[in-house]
Amino acid sequence: MPRNFYISDCHFFHENIIKMDNRPFSSVEEMNSEMIKRWNSVVTKQDNVYILGDFSWGTSSDTKVILDQLAGAKFLIKGNHDRWAKDGACKKMFQGIYDYKMIVNNNKAVVMCHYPIMFYQSQHRNAIHLYGHVHSTVEEVLFQQVVSNIKRQTDIPMNCYNVGCMMDYMDYTPRTLEEIINRK
Repeated sequence: MPRNFYISDCHFFHENIIKMDNRPFSSVEEMNSEMIKRWNSVVTKQDNVYILGDFSWGTSSDTKVILDQLAGAKFLIKGNHDRWAKDGACKKMFQGIYDYKMIVNNNKAVVMCHYPIMFYQSQHRNAIHLYGHVHSTVEEVLFQQVVSNIKRQTDIPMNCYNVGCMMDYMDYTPRTLEEIINRK
């Protein structure tokens, strides 16, 4: 049975992201190679991978080379750096390309967007919101403060998880919903 995996902000080919995110790689080549290895260590050909934006900083042809090496059926939820996705060869690499996507995973509604959303579809029915974009920056801290305030002051469920690859619990590897929820 296929499993669903999630990841965001891989930024393949993005040299400056290594320093910006304090990534444990000495070069783009090392980062690209290691992230491909980690991806393929958990994802099989039968699995689905939801990429929540900013997959690659490279050209469409560079990006296609990476996509060709990665296991699983791929779905792209577009980020602000996914201009390469307009290319026909890259578009064909995905089962679907979306701005916003909702699926059911193990009887749980999962709302996916590259950007964090304070109030999202089916939130009152305990939907889970997966996002990226803010990396592990002050914006992530601020969003989590808002999440905490809403939880404290209302009865609105706030099941929000940053699936940026640089997050400790992601470790540059696509993760299942259970792994994300039970992050350690």
